[in-house]
Amino acid sequence: MVRCITSWIAHQKSIAMDRVALKMLFSDTTKYYGLVFGIIFATFLMTQQVCIFIGIMARTASQITDVSEADIWVMDPKVQYVEEFEPLKDIDLYRIRGVDGVKWATPYYKGLGVVRSFAGRTQQVILLGVDNDTLIPYPLKMIVGNWEDLKRPDAMVMDKAGWDLIFNNAPFTPGREIELNDKRVVIVALCEVSAPFVTFPIVFTRYNNALNLTPQKRNSLSYVLVRSADGEKASTVARRITEQTGLQALTTKEFQWRSINYYLDNTGIPVNFGITVGLGFLVGALITGQTFYLFVVENLQQFGALKAIGVSNRQILRMVLLQAGVVAFTGYSFGMGLAAVFFGITANVPALRGILLYPEVMAGVGVTMLIIIILASIFSIRRVFTVDPAIVFRG
Repeated sequence: MVRCITSWIAHQKSIAMDRVALKMLFSDTTKYYGLVFGIIFATFLMTQQVCIFIGIMARTASQITDVSEADIWVMDPKVQYVEEFEPLKDIDLYRIRGVDGVKWATPYYKGLGVVRSFAGRTQQVILLGVDNDTLIPYPLKMIVGNWEDLKRPDAMVMDKAGWDLIFNNAPFTPGREIELNDKRVVIVALCEVSAPFVTFPIVFTRYNNALNLTPQKRNSLSYVLVRSADGEKASTVARRITEQTGLQALTTKEFQWRSINYYLDNTGIPVNFGITVGLGFLVGALITGQTFYLFVVENLQQFGALKAIGVSNRQILRMVLLQAGVVAFTGYSFGMGLAAVFFGITANVPALRGILLYPEVMAGVGVTMLIIIILASIFSIRRVFTVDPAIVFRG
C-alpha cells in the first residue's frame, strides 16, 4: 500500500514538472518559434532534396522499369547504361532464343528521332520499337485507344506527357498525322509511362517501322528482351546466355542498378544534392542547437530554483528532453506538411512528374531531426547539471 502511494506521489510530481517545463518553453515565444522554425527549415529542405534526388535517379532506369514482361536484358558487352547501346546483329536474336531456359526473346529498338507536327512544331523524341508480332513490351497503362492499334500501317503510340508538350495540352484526336524524321506517321493511341531522365516525349511503333523511320545502319538491334522459362531463375538464364553467346545479359534489377550507378559515378548529381542536404542538416542543427542552448542558459535561474527545492538532475533532464521533444515534433510535423504540400502542387509539373514523398525519406528525416535535437539537448543540459542552486539567491 505504501509503495503504491509513493509511486502515485512520484507520478504526480513528474506531471507537475512536465507542466513547469512546458510553461517555461511556451512563455519565451521568440525562442520557441526560432527553435520550431529551425526544425521546419531543415525538415523541409532535406525531405524535398532527398525525394527529388531519388526521383531523378529512378528516372535514369525508368525505361527498364516499364518493361515488366521481360526479366532479362541482353546487350553488347560494352554497354554501361540504358542510354548507351551498341547495336547487335540480327542473328544474335536467334542465338539467344536457342539458349536453354529462354521462354521467349524479342527485339527491342531504342533511339532518338525528331517529330514535326503539321503546325510546324519540332521536338526531339525517344523512339522505341516493339516486337512486330507480339508487340512486347506493353506500356504501363493505355489512356486512349488500344495497344493492338500499333499493327495498323505507320501507326505510333505516344505518351500522354509527350502529346501535351507537342500539342500544347490539346484534346487527343486518334489518327493525328505528324512527321518523324521526315516520314509520315499516325498517332493512334495515348499511353502512360514513367517519366524519363530527359523530358523528351516517348513514342512506340513496331520494330520494322522503327527501322524504316531511322537512318539505315549495318546493325540496328538495340536490345533483346528475354523472359526466362517457368521454374528457371532469371540470373541463371542470364549467366547461361552470356556464356553461350558472349553477349552481356543482365536481369532487370541488375540493369536498373547498372544504369543508376553510372549516373552516380559519372555525373555531379549526387554531389550537388548531397551538398544541399548537408547544408540543410548543418543549418538546422546550428539554428536549433544555438537557440536551444540560449534558451536553457537564460532559464538557468529557474532550473537553479528547482534544484534548490530538491528537484534532481534526473527530473531536470526529463524536463529538458520534454521541451526538446515538443520542439522536434512540432517542427517536424510542419516541415513534413510543407513538403507534402510542395509535392502535391508539383505532381502535374512535367519536370517533377513521378517524384513523390517517399515514406522511407519521411522516416529517415525524422530520425535525423531526432539526432539534431538530442545533440542540442546534450550540449545544453551540461550547464543545467553544473548550475549552483545558490544562483537563485544571487539575484
